[in-house]
Order: sequence, then structure tokens, then C-alpha cells
Amino acid sequence: MKNTSLILLLLFLSVQIFAAGNSESKSKTTQLSVAFLPIIDALPFYIAESQGYFLKENLDVKALSVSNPIERDRLMQSGEIDGMLNELSTLALFNRDSINLKAVITVRKPMSGSPYFRILASPQSGISSPKDLEDIPIAVSKNTVIEYLTERILQQEGIPLDSIKTKNVPVIPERFQLLISGALSAATLPDPLAEAAIKAGAVLITDDLTYPEYSLSVLSFTADLTNNNPQAVEGFVRAWNRAVKDLNSDPKAFRELFLEKVRVPENIEKTFRIPEFPYMEIPKHNQWNDVINWLQEKKLIETSPLYESSITDTFISIND
Repeated sequence: MKNTSLILLLLFLSVQIFAAGNSESKSKTTQLSVAFLPIIDALPFYIAESQGYFLKENLDVKALSVSNPIERDRLMQSGEIDGMLNELSTLALFNRDSINLKAVITVRKPMSGSPYFRILASPQSGISSPKDLEDIPIAVSKNTVIEYLTERILQQEGIPLDSIKTKNVPVIPERFQLLISGALSAATLPDPLAEAAIKAGAVLITDDLTYPEYSLSVLSFTADLTNNNPQAVEGFVRAWNRAVKDLNSDPKAFRELFLEKVRVPENIEKTFRIPEFPYMEIPKHNQWNDVINWLQEKKLIETSPLYESSITDTFISIND
């Protein structure tokens, strides 16, 4: 009888120890750092954070706000972040010698009547059509999606490439201010600053709703993380997807958070419409190939990183 009691006691203790160990394993939190510009694209992150979706995935995610792409890229190069919101040109540049980053999901693109970027002229410039922009410096952020789409869209509008001039102004609010003051004749801006500029007198020349294939942003993580801790990336994407579904179904519910986290000029705070976000998409082959062609035209890369090596569909089909 004593032996039976001892065996039962040991069995009970073993079960308790196993349960405690299993519980500790399940509750182990992975820490991630992700860099975001203060733009609309980052809104699903802040929704997921406010709704506790990352915590449900056992993730402790720290958002680093950066003022421009140069600062963001330096953080990634120095190993201070695990992921970032970026564009295909940046992804290709990071992967030109070896695969360092992998894009896991498309974040933004022009859709449902909401442009992503607009090419604008200053109120004082007298510019009113794409043709007027020949040989006029257009403020962009060099070697980014902004320069890329500016050139591609204006080429589609019939302007020869050698007549398209750009000027590097990487800080978006500075680009906005210089355009409105007339210090710049033209600039490419993302919404909501583009819409605010139009409200302040800037002239809309064209936008990417006509040529949506050129504009998109992605969420990228280090290849080390996607290869060695795919569970963390899967949890992040699942939380992101939940936030996108919430936002698309009821954008008004997150307007206060939007105004808190995204730089929205006062003149459009009440009127700017939060855009719809793509859900569980990745860039297409032809989009990647055209960006690679553009980078080679600019002599920024010699080799061509493969689509399959730089962009993965592993995480877009996960159960959210």
C-alpha cells in the first residue's frame, strides 16, 4: 500500500513538473525591434500593439520611430533591429551581395481610390501638367521607391528619362515645407502630407492610382530571423493580419490612434480618409523585376537578387 502511495505521489509530482515546464515554454516571450517611419503604413502595427495581438503571440515588439530611410537603414546595417517597413529597392540593395533581408508581406499599395504617392507642384511654380516637369528638379528620397515611381510614372506620361531631374530631400516633412514655401518647384509626397499640400495650394500633377504597379511597401525581417525563428515572424504577421482586418472593417474605430501615431497636418485632421490596406499579399514577380532593372539602370547593383530568395510567401497564408 505504501509503495502504491509513493508511486502515485511521484507520478503526481512528475505531471506537475512537466506542466510547469510546458507552461514556462509557452509563456516564453520573444523580443523584436522593428523600425517605422511616422507614416500611414505603420498603422496596423500600432493597432496590433493596442489590441494586445503581439502579446497573444508571446512577442514583445519594440517600435523604433525613424525620421527618414537613411536612419532606418543604418539601424538595420548595425544589427539594432530585426525588421523594418521598407520598399523593394531597399530590399534589393540589402541583398545585392548576399541575402540579408526577406520581405514577408505587402504593407501598402494604391487601392480603393486612395493613392499612395502623388507628384505635386508648388503653388508658385506655374506647373500644371507632367510635361511641365521636364528638366525641373523634383524632390524625392534618392534610391527609394519615391525616386523609382517618380521616374517610372513620368516615363509613362511621355517624358524622356534624361529630362527627368530629381533632388534628394530624404526627410518627408522637410520636403513638404520646401514645396509649400516655393523653395522647391515640385516634389513627390506620400499621403497624408500630399493631401495636406494640395489643401495648402500645391498642384496635383499625377498620382500612382493610374500606375499602381510601381508603388508598394513591404515588411521585411532579417534572413537570420526568418530562417532560425520563423515562429516569431509567423506570430508577428498573424498579429499584423488581425490588425489589418480590424482596420479595414472599421477605420473610424482607430482614428484617434491614427492621429496620435501618424503625422497628419492640422488642415486635414478631420477630413483625411484612412486608406484600405492590402491583406495577406506579397509583391509580384514583375514588380520585383522592374525594380531590379531600375537599380541596374542607376548602376546601384550589378547582380540580380532572386525574387524567391528575397521575398517569401511562407507567412501570408498562415491561419490568422
